[in-house]
Amino acid sequence: MHVLSVSSLKGGVGKTTVTLGLASAAFARGVRTLVVDLDPQSDVSTGMDISVAGRLNIADVLANPKEKVVRQAITSSGWAKVHPGTIDVLIGSPSAINFDGPHPSVRDVWKLEEALATIESEYDLVLIDCAPSLNALTRTAWAASDRVIVVTEPGLFSVAAADRALRAIEEIRRGLSPRLQPLGVVVNRVRPQSIEHQFRIKELRDMFGPLVLNPQLPERTSLQQAQGAAKPLHVWPGDSAQELAADFDALLDRIVRTGRIPVTTEAPQA
Repeated sequence: MHVLSVSSLKGGVGKTTVTLGLASAAFARGVRTLVVDLDPQSDVSTGMDISVAGRLNIADVLANPKEKVVRQAITSSGWAKVHPGTIDVLIGSPSAINFDGPHPSVRDVWKLEEALATIESEYDLVLIDCAPSLNALTRTAWAASDRVIVVTEPGLFSVAAADRALRAIEEIRRGLSPRLQPLGVVVNRVRPQSIEHQFRIKELRDMFGPLVLNPQLPERTSLQQAQGAAKPLHVWPGDSAQELAADFDALLDRIVRTGRIPVTTEAPQA
């Protein structure tokens, strides 16, 4: 089971929409996928059309990461009505904010790792939608992860936040979890005609070299529309949606290669 955190240390760069796009690509490819909604805003849970009635959630799991609790906090996404496959959600909750203190204990940092270990044989890929800060929740996610993908956009403050995130990943790798590595930086909401955007992308490449992933994701409304309708991007109509779906397929290819994830379906050819 390959665990990938989707992170940003700056809000508003589309981290959750990237998580949903990657989840859609993995589901389309037949990868058994669990999405962990660790962001207290819980937008991933909303975008994946789940029923929370009678279920526990991520706050319960962080309080008690035993297998029985973990299983009661996981539910199938409504996306599974679209076509067969495993696409589940570990349900988010605003109460997760109670676990996001600035100085977590070592015991607390390993709770998500402990929880995921109880279901390891059931999924090929776990995507963790992280909180947009470097407090306990993000550290907990990274301690449970093999890789981190850092989401940014081509703006001055977002570039600085990506630099902070990569430094923090290295700090966690050295001090806590030697297996942790950055997968790379995905640049979201790019307007190819914007001179400012081109300048910031060059700046990112100068700073981070091959860690800047291809393709960059163009600014499109189709992903927000699919998210609002709680549908996977890969079944959303229109050329714009399908172009963006192909971009997420390419990013998933990188994740599959890095994590040696078994796939049952070839990526569709653009």
